Amino acid sequence: MSKKKKSDSSPMPAASAGLLRFFEEETEGIKVRPELLVVAAISLIVLCILAHVFF
Repeated sequence: MSKKKKSDSSPMPAASAGLLRFFEEETEGIKVRPELLVVAAISLIVLCILAHVFF
């Protein structure tokens, strides 16, 4: 019995050209740094927990 290569049975990965084109496009709207967004989300979670505890 002959063994098939793993690449023969698995599908090819998606091309990244579409992703590059997506990130190269400029979009209208507010520009927010990812660090600021993470800090805002964590502070909102803490605020909700504190409101639940004290009220």
